[in-house]
Amino acid sequence: MSILDFITNNFLTFLALVGTGVFAGVLAGLLGVGGGIVIVPVLFFLFQGFGVSPESAMVVATATSLATIVPTSISSIRSHNKKGNVDFNLLKHWAIFILFGVLAGSWLVTRVDGTLLTMLFGIIATLSALNMLFRTGKCALFNQLPGTLGQTAMGTSIGFFSSMVGIGGGTISVPLLTLYNYPAHKAVGTAAAIGLIISLPGALTMLILGSTPADAPPGTFGLVNLVGFICIVPLTVLFAPVGASLAAKLDAKKLKQVFAVVLLITGLRMLAQLFL
Repeated sequence: MSILDFITNNFLTFLALVGTGVFAGVLAGLLGVGGGIVIVPVLFFLFQGFGVSPESAMVVATATSLATIVPTSISSIRSHNKKGNVDFNLLKHWAIFILFGVLAGSWLVTRVDGTLLTMLFGIIATLSALNMLFRTGKCALFNQLPGTLGQTAMGTSIGFFSSMVGIGGGTISVPLLTLYNYPAHKAVGTAAAIGLIISLPGALTMLILGSTPADAPPGTFGLVNLVGFICIVPLTVLFAPVGASLAAKLDAKKLKQVFAVVLLITGLRMLAQLFL
């Protein structure tokens, strides 16, 4: 089946992919939430809807999500850099360790069963939701970032776990940095740059080294589904500014709490699919 035939025969799925791009873009602008935390579970359940096994759906969703983060992170970096919120000094020290973690994590994705990735994403999504619901931005546990060894472990872990579940790094790096009394606005801006360090080599590794599952959706190369990529990216980039405009008019705090509840339910549902 060609990509065109796939879109024609699965028009509702095509609309859902477009809607995913819109939703991810608006959330990114409105709440500062990385698109991957939205895109991965949507693709995971959508792919299963047209006959892809849960294991294959998860690895393809992970790789496709990372691919979509590449262009959106570039746009986000430019926006945050104009405000002086990208800490290039921190990136200079962390980049090599993040990259090492990404290469290890993305290579592992091409080798492990998707069940492990589903469990890992479910845990990270659940913890992220609980963090949004119950932790305020002011409750730093430490006065400053740890020494070289601690920061090496932080950078490597961010790259490793983010690449394994298809997220850009903000979901892990922002709460982790703010635990160490790092300014929240700089944490968000720097996370955008971390997202590029994670997504580009991670997506390329999964594209080149990944073996396309036999039941993968049409348009999948390596582990990256180009149909999902083409549908999601333009809408995400287009609607991020819309979300930023809405943030000035709506109660973003309450909306973030609603999203956290939805994310909590999503994470628990993914875990339940594994164990129930």
